This record gives sequence, structure tokens and C-alpha cells, in this order.
Amino acid sequence: MPSARLLLSNLLVGMVAALWLTGPAAAQSNGKAVFEARCQTCHEPAVDRAPSRADLAQRPQADIATSMTSGLMKPMAEGLSAADIQAVAAYVSSVGAPRAAAATGAEMPQVALRTGVIGTYPMCTSHPPIKATPGDWATTGIDDPSTRFQRRPGLTAADVPKLKVKWSFSMTGGGQPTVVGDWLFVTNRSGTFFAMDAKTGCVHWTVEDLVSRTTPMVVRSAISPSGWATFVGQSDRVVRAFDAQTGKELWRSAVLDPHPVGVLTGSPIVADNRLLVPISSIEEAAAMSKAYACCTFRGSLAALDLSTGKLLWKTSMVPEPTRHIRQKDNGLDVTGPAGAAIWSAPAVDRKRGLVYVVTGDSYTDVDTVGADAVVALDIKTGKIRWRDQVTEKDNFVMGCGRTSNSGNCPTPLGPDYDFGATPVLIPIKGGKTVLVAGQKSGLAYGFDPDNGKRLWTTQVGVGSALGGIEWGIGADDRYAYIPNSDLGVIFGEGRPGAPAAKPGLSALDPATGKIVWHTPAPKAACIYAADKGKPSRCMRAQSAAPAIIPGFVFQGALDGWFRAYDNATGKIVWEHSTTAQTYDTLNGIKGQPGGGIDGMGPTIANGMVYIMSGNNGAARVGSNGINVLLAYSVDGK
Repeated sequence: MPSARLLLSNLLVGMVAALWLTGPAAAQSNGKAVFEARCQTCHEPAVDRAPSRADLAQRPQADIATSMTSGLMKPMAEGLSAADIQAVAAYVSSVGAPRAAAATGAEMPQVALRTGVIGTYPMCTSHPPIKATPGDWATTGIDDPSTRFQRRPGLTAADVPKLKVKWSFSMTGGGQPTVVGDWLFVTNRSGTFFAMDAKTGCVHWTVEDLVSRTTPMVVRSAISPSGWATFVGQSDRVVRAFDAQTGKELWRSAVLDPHPVGVLTGSPIVADNRLLVPISSIEEAAAMSKAYACCTFRGSLAALDLSTGKLLWKTSMVPEPTRHIRQKDNGLDVTGPAGAAIWSAPAVDRKRGLVYVVTGDSYTDVDTVGADAVVALDIKTGKIRWRDQVTEKDNFVMGCGRTSNSGNCPTPLGPDYDFGATPVLIPIKGGKTVLVAGQKSGLAYGFDPDNGKRLWTTQVGVGSALGGIEWGIGADDRYAYIPNSDLGVIFGEGRPGAPAAKPGLSALDPATGKIVWHTPAPKAACIYAADKGKPSRCMRAQSAAPAIIPGFVFQGALDGWFRAYDNATGKIVWEHSTTAQTYDTLNGIKGQPGGGIDGMGPTIANGMVYIMSGNNGAARVGSNGINVLLAYSVDGK
């Protein structure tokens, strides 16, 4: 489940700044030659999930350079100089630098201004102590079971239809924020980690060298002078801890996995005195290159000491030994098994002393029980207590069409039905609990958390390589809420014999798996900025994670629509098209467009609702490269 949303070093920030200063003209000739030699085969025409040449042209130069330097296209850019990468980005992109408005003290009175990678943003004039409230959202799933259920949202039923955008903030590839009291924390691919005022959007502090798409975990902790610590997983497989009040670094871990294409995409989660860190990779994409010897990465879960960042244990999801499969015509060996990346955050079960993770597909045709599996591990030791592999022989790497010559393609090629959504532990009648997981196949599963016994299986969508159930599910005390994407099926709609897609949102009884209600994704107009005034083919896929409050479920779609549903009936009670207008953001970007909502879902805290529009998820549909964080309040006040 790879996606271009990964790390960016200090060198890249400097490189991008230099590129914007020199402009594209100076690099046209060399960029064209490098593109034709390294990139054209996959992008012109587009192959598999790769964006077309026309799509690439609508992305900022920084976005393209990020992907080649340290993101999804890093393996394909192996050996290129920084100048070559600059040249390709300048040749491919027609966007150029962000449109930063000239900001002055007169325009933003009583605040200092700081210039960052994107725009000039207002600094807060005061930094009050962080104080917890009952309505906080301090981790990606809000609680240990990762229900995404905000019990005290600070919103009433009458408030929900009145939600309007209060402020907006542009950022490259931004993630899901967390909120404690009046403080908001958010990471992004630009390399800047922000601590902001949750109500106004002014900036308390930044860390300028941290590239991440993980959600910051914020906890009370004696390791921090202020009593509050925040933990972030960097894309380069390093975790860092900071004082949440000041941004001062407390510790940073060693590199948690030696594999050169390993990454951290799932958010680290605190469980007692340790930090649980899932490890994934982009080897599926690296395997498109004939020059790459596939495949050796193995997904794992690591536990770090909360006080020091020291590694306590690390458990591989692939238990079988490596063996030689074949030799390619260029002399490189193909080995396996490999894969079973952990894309999402774990869920914690303190009562049983367990942590639950879900894994991605296999990369080779050597069988492994670790791929496409739901796994329970002992929090203290990392020992696997139980595992259920729901799909066997899902052996998949990208670019394995009829014209592929990589030599890395498994036979037969699997459907790419891995897991990307954190499992959710849900209480049911009789004092019992059910662990619910959702797969890109469109299947939802219920498990007995004591032993892993599969209790039920329910089909909520057709399923595809881009979901099915992709990035998140949620629950309250009554139902499990399952968004469904079916994006791959939507792409094929209208073809003879093609199945009918079922994108939308479903509520399931967690005890039985029975579908209580299903609300299909409406066919609604949207505006993708990349289409430049042409009619957009609005993808109604619902791949992002939901957020739940008493009475309502909030969920976004790839067409940029953000909606609230009545949790008893599935009726849509509020909706907002995030692409129907542009935004003049707090960091001085005029006319910032919205886009598709993908990946991580909303955060709801203390009377505010936050969502990232234009998010760069796996699909890249409606992506702008530069996202916009939207903050909603009642009547925008």
C-alpha cells in the first residue's frame, strides 16, 4: 500500500528553495532527458497506479522533488544528482512555487511573522501552559482501542448543521492533527512540525527538520520539563520525543529498521512506559525497477522505552527464513518471503496486555503467514499471542502489467488486498469485546480478542487495490462504522461486465457483523484544481478514516466532500464541499484550493472540527501536492 507521502531532509528544503529561485527554464533540457530515461516508461502513458504526465504537471516542484529524493520514487531516482532531481521537477511541474501573499504587521496586528517553506505564518504572542480538557483528541484514534469516538466534542446536535470554516493553513502533505486543550500539533512532508493555537491557528513553535505523515501522540509525562511530551515517527524510521510546551527535543531513537526503503507511516502509540512503533516500506514500488533486487523488507512492530527511546523489543511479521527464488537476466537475485508491512497505528488492549496490528500483502511468491493478517502481540515482550491470515497468496508488487520487465513480479500476481486501517476494539453486551478489522477486499471481520477466533465476516464493498476498506474505521458504544472506497471499481464503471461499485458508509452491529444501515456515497460535483477549469470526474470513494461524536459520524471522500451522518439512520445531516471555493490561508497563501480527502480522518476537539483537504493518500485523486488544513467551528466563530 505505498503512497508518495514520505520524508524530506534539510538538504531537500534547501534544494527546493534553490529550485524556486532559479525557476524551470534553466533546467528544461537536462530535465527532459532524465525524465525520458528514468520516468517516461511508467508515466507516459501511465502504468498501474502511477500518475500520468499530465497529472504530474499539476503538482508543485517540491512535491515531485520530495518523491524522487526520499519518497515513493527514490529507488527509481537512484544515482541521480541533486541537480538532476531539480531539473526533472522543474521540467515536469507547471505549478512552480506556492503563491505566498506579502504579509505585513498591518495585515496581522500584534503578531510576529515567520517565513516557512510555504508562506509566512503568524506566531502566537503568548504560550499558555497546556491544560488537558475532557474534549481532547491526543492520539490518532483518540483512545487505546482506537475507536475514534469523541465522547465530549463540545458540539450539540443543533451545532452540527452550523459548522463553517473558521481558519485554514496550507501545508505540504499534511497529516491528522492532535489537540490538547488550546494546543494543536500537526506534521507534514515539508519538514516542519507545528504546534499551533487550536482556536486561532497562530503558531507556538516549529521543528524545521522533521518529515512525517504520522499523527503526533501527546501525553502527560515526567520526562518533559513542562509535564507534557509529544512523540512523532519520522519517515526515515526514527522516532523523536519533544517537550510539547516548548518544542525542545527530549530524545531521538536509533534508526528502527536498516532497510533502505523502510518507512514509518503508522503513528506511534503510548502504552504504559513504552512507545509502540509500526514499520512499513515502499518496496512494492521499488520493485518496479529492473535494477532493484527484490524483495527483502519485513514489516515489524517495535517497542521503545518511553523515557529514553531505547529499543526494548522488535517483532517481525514474517517468521519464515529467507530463500533464493530465482536469478534475473541481469544477474540480480530474487529472494523471499517479504512484505507484511504495518501501515497503520496499533490498537492497545491494556486489560489483556495486548497490542493489535494488521499487516500488508506479500511481495514475493514465497508463502508467508504474516501477510494480510490480524496479529495480537504481548505488550511487554513482543511475543505473538495469536495471528489470523485472512488472505493467502496475496503476492503483489507494483508495475506488473504486460509490459513489465522488472523481473520482480510474483506469479500469480495477488489482488493487493492488504490492511491499512487500524483495528478497533469494541465492547458488546455481556461484558465482552470484539476486535473489528477492515480490509481492502471490502471485507470487515470480527475477532475474539482472547484467542483470535474469527466470529463473523461481512462484505461492505466490492474491494480493489485502492480499497475496499482502506485507511480507517471507527465505533461508538453501539455500532462499528466502516467507510468503503471501491476506487478501483469506480475507475472501471461503465465497462462491459464491470461490477457496480459500493462506495459509502456502513454501520455494523459489532456482535454479529450485520449491516444496520448503508449510505451510498452521493454523486456530487467537485472541482479538482489539477483539471484547470475542465469538468472533474469526481471520485466519490470514501477511503479516509471517520470520526464519531454522540449522534453523528463525520467522514470525508476523495471528491473533497466532508459530511456528517446521523449515527442511528445514516442520514446525511451536514455536508461541505472543500473544493467548491479556495482559501486565503493564515500562512499567506492566496487562493489555496481544496482537494480530495484521503488517508487520515477528522479530529474533533473542544467545539472544533479539523480535516485535511487535498491530502496525498495512496490514490492521489484530487491531490494538490499542497494540502489545506481546515478548522471548522459553529458559524465559523
